[in-house]
Amino acid sequence: MNRHAFLALCASLILSATPALAAAAAEPLSDGVVKKLDLPAGKVTIAHGEIVNLKMPPMTMSFKARDPAILKPWKEGDKIRFRAAEVKGELTVTSIEAAK
Repeated sequence: MNRHAFLALCASLILSATPALAAAAAEPLSDGVVKKLDLPAGKVTIAHGEIVNLKMPPMTMSFKARDPAILKPWKEGDKIRFRAAEVKGELTVTSIEAAK
C-alpha cells in the first residue's frame, strides 16, 4: 500500500469514528457511588441516580468499563459522576470523574 492510500484509509477511519465518539461524549453525566470494583473483569457496581440517555431509574447495578484502566483510581464508597451507554448490547461505563 502506498503512502497516499494509507493516509486516505486513516482519514476515512477517523472520520467514520468521529460521530460515535461525539455521541459518547454528548451523553449526560449521572451521579453514583462505587459499591464494588472487579478490576480483573473490568466491571464496576454503581448505586446510581437516573441515567437519562438509557431511560434507567435509580438503582444499583454492575457495568462493564469500556477501558478497564478508568477503574483503577477508584475505591468502594467513592462518589462519582459517570457516563454510561449501551455498547454492543452491553451497559458500559465510558467515563468516570469525581463528584464535586
